[in-house]
Amino acid sequence: MKNRFDSQDAFIHRHVGPSAEDMAQMLASIGVSSLEELISETIPDRIRLTKALDLPAPLDEYSLLETLDEIADKNQVFKNFIGMGYYGTHLPSVIQRNILENPGWYTQYTPYQAEISQGRLEALLNFQTMITDLTGLPVSNASLLDEGTAAAEAMFMARASHRKRRKTFLVSADCHPQTLAVIRTRAKGIGVLVDVRAIETIMSDDFEVDKDVFGVLVQYPGTEGVIRDYEEFSQKVRAKKALFIVAADLLSLTILRSPGSFNADIAIGTTQRFGQPLGFGGPHAAYMATSKKYRRIIPGRLIGASVDADGKPAYRLTLQTREQHIRRDKATSNICTSQVLLAIMAGFFAVYLGPIRLKNIAQQVHKKAVALALTLRKAGHFVQKETFFDTIIVHPTNITEVRTAALKAKLNFRYFKDERIGISLDETTTEQDLLKIATVFEAKEETLFDALKTATSIIPDSLQRKSSYLTNPVFHKYHSEHELLRYIHRLQKKDLSLTTSMIPLGSCTMKLNGTSSMLPITWAKFSNIHPFAPASQWTGYQTLIEQLENYLAEISGFYATTLQPNAGSQGEFTGLSVIRAYHADKKPSENRDICLIPTSAHGTNPASAIVAGMRVVSIACDKDGNIDLNDLRKKAVANKEELGGIMITYPSTHGVFETDIKKVCQIVHENGGLVYLDGANMNAQVGLARPGDYGADICHLNLHKTFAIPHGGGGPGVGPVCATKELAPYLPSHPMLEPKSDKSIGPVASAPFGSPSILPISWFYIRSTGSVGLKYASETAILNANYMANRLQKEFAILFTGARGRVAHEFILDCRPFKQSANITVEDIAKRLMDYGFHAPTMSWPVAGTLMVEPTESESKAELDRFCDAMLAIREEIRVIEKGKGKEKRLLTSNLLKNAPHTAEYLLSSEWSEFYSREQAAYPMKMASKYWPPVRRVDNAYGDRNLFCTCLSVNDYE
Repeated sequence: MKNRFDSQDAFIHRHVGPSAEDMAQMLASIGVSSLEELISETIPDRIRLTKALDLPAPLDEYSLLETLDEIADKNQVFKNFIGMGYYGTHLPSVIQRNILENPGWYTQYTPYQAEISQGRLEALLNFQTMITDLTGLPVSNASLLDEGTAAAEAMFMARASHRKRRKTFLVSADCHPQTLAVIRTRAKGIGVLVDVRAIETIMSDDFEVDKDVFGVLVQYPGTEGVIRDYEEFSQKVRAKKALFIVAADLLSLTILRSPGSFNADIAIGTTQRFGQPLGFGGPHAAYMATSKKYRRIIPGRLIGASVDADGKPAYRLTLQTREQHIRRDKATSNICTSQVLLAIMAGFFAVYLGPIRLKNIAQQVHKKAVALALTLRKAGHFVQKETFFDTIIVHPTNITEVRTAALKAKLNFRYFKDERIGISLDETTTEQDLLKIATVFEAKEETLFDALKTATSIIPDSLQRKSSYLTNPVFHKYHSEHELLRYIHRLQKKDLSLTTSMIPLGSCTMKLNGTSSMLPITWAKFSNIHPFAPASQWTGYQTLIEQLENYLAEISGFYATTLQPNAGSQGEFTGLSVIRAYHADKKPSENRDICLIPTSAHGTNPASAIVAGMRVVSIACDKDGNIDLNDLRKKAVANKEELGGIMITYPSTHGVFETDIKKVCQIVHENGGLVYLDGANMNAQVGLARPGDYGADICHLNLHKTFAIPHGGGGPGVGPVCATKELAPYLPSHPMLEPKSDKSIGPVASAPFGSPSILPISWFYIRSTGSVGLKYASETAILNANYMANRLQKEFAILFTGARGRVAHEFILDCRPFKQSANITVEDIAKRLMDYGFHAPTMSWPVAGTLMVEPTESESKAELDRFCDAMLAIREEIRVIEKGKGKEKRLLTSNLLKNAPHTAEYLLSSEWSEFYSREQAAYPMKMASKYWPPVRRVDNAYGDRNLFCTCLSVNDYE
């Protein structure tokens, strides 16, 4: 296959927005003759790469799809009965095509601008309602990363409820092993003792919950399938003022008592069974529900209902002061990216099927499990007698014969060390599958069919669900495909996504997600692999993962990569945990737990340091936005004996390549610390500079940003970590894989490779662009940002620039003067941009009252100009207020910006008393198409005072 980068058919020419002619004009406008000249003025020479990245030559999209298909062919798709929290499920085609494969849904941004996010906010409210109904607890967040990390978040939450005074977390050994392992990893840094006991022990009459226990976690049903009645035990736990936490199978809750009915404080789990393919482990949306008492410490995002400026219903992110980017080092969680796209899919799954069909699925799964148990018993095998839902444990008469026959029949079971076999059934299990299992165990066919005819529920009455669920009309109105299709598209039309216009968010990199790169994620040979299948069945995944790990190590300048962290925040936690483990191993007598963090750091950085068990020492920035070297040196020396490391972002969050980055690394190293680099801004460096070359020891990357995985409205994400050879032995391991090192920090995600089914996207992006294309993308991102900054700087001050007056891939517009001159805030500008058809840049971060703009390399010059024209027009609208405020005081409180966004309904009202025309409000510029915000400005304070986190009825609003 030939290198086609030089061809006009090369993918890079479709990925990069500006044409060659456009680039020439843009370069001329900012006063340079070439991209190389611009880059030399932007990136310090001392850190510039002097050679091309050692990556494969780029291939065209069609050749790459063929290559990826060959890799996928190496995987073997067996029928899986392993269970352990991962099950076969049917993804309805209407959801696959219109949500998962639809850029109108997968290119949305996190719904921080509520007015242009009403569609996905409603979909997430459906998700929350589904979770609260099934768990029997009144408050649910809008998803977490996976079941293991959700359990760890519940541990943190329970500990926070006791103000960290208690130190022991009691866990049932009947939890899934990967969950136990993730909890142990997360507990290390914060000094929590994880006390794992047999479930029979902790539920015995003579067991007493110790007074140092802050929380207790149980699995429901247990990892071996047993269903237990926790009502009396939960009372014992709560009597000791510990929080009772239940990891519950969501499908089982359609026929089992809810955790809320036996007084659980927190319920966690995964929604994978609700239409989310196995995908070798992810991405899947986890859930968490709790009582109202703990709503202010629940991690993740919380969708609530409020009203808009006309008093009409509107949705928003509620109680945002809980979140890590606001709480910083006081946060109890560092969750940033969640699994929004997957949560939306799970919510639509429940909307489409409704309570009756969901219950029928659960009943059929249970009936088949009962029939299989009867069949295998009659064949002479020992089968557990305890109550179960979908999982049976069999002790076969001859384990070797069964394993051999199962392998031949392409059936995967769960094999225990004591020669027992676990068999978990799911909604995809057919009678033909059961017949294959019976044959493997040498059971009679007629026995199975007789059992299927006579099998009934074995769940005792005391454990059967009596309460109703999914009663809201939304779960009853859209059961035909036609109605669901219309509902999906009604919600989609309410949202602004990359299909509408550019989303110029600083530090969030909303670039093109190439269509070809998205195709493989639904291929059966990637999506139908169980994460705990034997290694011989996923050699294709192994090839893809090893190649991607090597590509990322080369791009970042490091020795090794782990792909396990399934979000940037988890990458941060992983990197800091690795640093802590390294210090503890090399200098066990020292407690190196100080983390230096500049005031310009990303919002998750301080929270991640706390979650990793470190103490934060803040480092000042100078007037130009750079790390203050004097303050850094002073604090590094002062904390020399306890210095673990520093967290830095490069280019900085102020949008510049600091010239002293090597000096920063040197100062930290001289004082015994290591350098953690937040790689969220790596998209300005790829092919131009490498963190491993200029002094960093470890970094995380955001595949959901730099490497073209879609943002998904707030997830999924992947946050791989790259490290030096010295730190490589401490990278994450997993209990289901052979460890590469005995020094590993342990797992940080439920699945061995985090969210592997979306890794083909980044693999495809790198292979389709190659070293030259990746560098070209970085250069173009820097060109686009400097072009926009140059156009806007006459009307808006650019807050920070580099030593030679250039910005990196993003820049900060100072909007603070308008508060004084016209009573206009940065929020007013953000809302007015909606009338122009744009999502606002990052608002009031990292500096309050500013906008941080990042255009990415994918936007064309025409789109960059359209956004700049909108900002300049808004500046003129502000000027009108400035000039007229002396004549008409009402201008300060009622104007184009204060009243934005303007809905069609508002503009069509019979009365109009504003100083401006309807046309000025709706069509401030020539527009090829008009995006109409569905609601007017949302009242944030009302939403926090009147908390509604589930679907509402008319009576609720009244």
